Amino acid sequence: MFTGIVTDIGEIVSFTPTAQGQLHRLRIACRYDQSTIADGASIACNGVCLTVVASGVADGRTWFDVDTAAETLALTTAKHWKVGTKLNLERALKIGDELGGHIVAGHADGIATIVSREDLPDMARFVLSTTRELARFIATKGSITLDGVSLTINTVADVTFSVLIIPHTLTVTTIGTWKADDEVNIEVDLMARYAARLTEMK
Repeated sequence: MFTGIVTDIGEIVSFTPTAQGQLHRLRIACRYDQSTIADGASIACNGVCLTVVASGVADGRTWFDVDTAAETLALTTAKHWKVGTKLNLERALKIGDELGGHIVAGHADGIATIVSREDLPDMARFVLSTTRELARFIATKGSITLDGVSLTINTVADVTFSVLIIPHTLTVTTIGTWKADDEVNIEVDLMARYAARLTEMK
């Protein structure tokens, strides 16, 4: 379980396709203390919860290895990742941690495409589009997770929605590099999903 508050930006430093391309082994460099990363730990990478299978230190940088399986490659932007790709990272919640964003499972629901970017004084406004199936869970002033970042929805119009990004978030996440036509991972708010399911069952 996560909160959508990014704690580091990692970089893919090696990429090894295995199992006839149905599994990718990634090595991600980061600034975390390697002694705190246990094998089997969960780390959200651009909003995708991945399991650490190994970790170490090389050239003064901590690294950890994760596997991306066929479903992850099919449903998320992981299919586009390569050596040099920067990823928003978040460690799994511990009891007593501050819940600074909103409850995030790290199970990306699909992909949103950036329609436009408007640079404002010290801020940026993005308009994104997604599928109709996911759009029904998106509401003005609700929460959403994009590439692992907890954000508040600004406006909604059919299958498009907008978010306004403050200077701090532009600086400490990969959002500052987003541009029109980029794809990002989307996880809708769990509460919205449960509310919709309850309505369907009535």
